[in-house]
Amino acid sequence: MDTAFALFYREGYHAVGIDKILRTAGLAKMTLYHHFKSKEDLIVAVLERRGREISSRREQALKEAGTSPRKRLEALFIAYEAWFKSSGFSGCAFIRAIGEYPDAASPVHQAATAVKRELIATLTEILGDLKVQDPTRLAHQIYLLVEGAIVSAHTFSDPGAAAQARDAALTLVAASR
Repeated sequence: MDTAFALFYREGYHAVGIDKILRTAGLAKMTLYHHFKSKEDLIVAVLERRGREISSRREQALKEAGTSPRKRLEALFIAYEAWFKSSGFSGCAFIRAIGEYPDAASPVHQAATAVKRELIATLTEILGDLKVQDPTRLAHQIYLLVEGAIVSAHTFSDPGAAAQARDAALTLVAASR
């Protein structure tokens, strides 16, 4: 799964065939198909695993930020900035998956959007703790800032996009009280 994720992330989901994954990982086709019925099943498993990793890192960042809702919100953007600065940053695997599998009924699309919904839920919780007027609506607005920061950081190699998104999010929070 590590090999599959690395190849999908670098080259795209449709561009990478099963044979390339097998060659790179040094596996036999039967080994792969023993665990996954199809390439799509492998992609779903890779996205779900990556989602769990991100969720774990997000929870750790929030835990380290303490109990202050504002510091927790800021911690999310600090984590994004660290990701944007990392040597392996090449955009969002989930945005790519949604782009390559645009049909909302696709299991790949659903696996990717589940991760995005989890971020919105986390934002809603934090914003509720901040006592804003409509935490769910504001969470969706801040989610748009996060997604825009990811795309901007990737497009322009600009890790500062996270700080810009944070500043805009804090402005929205202040206006929503």
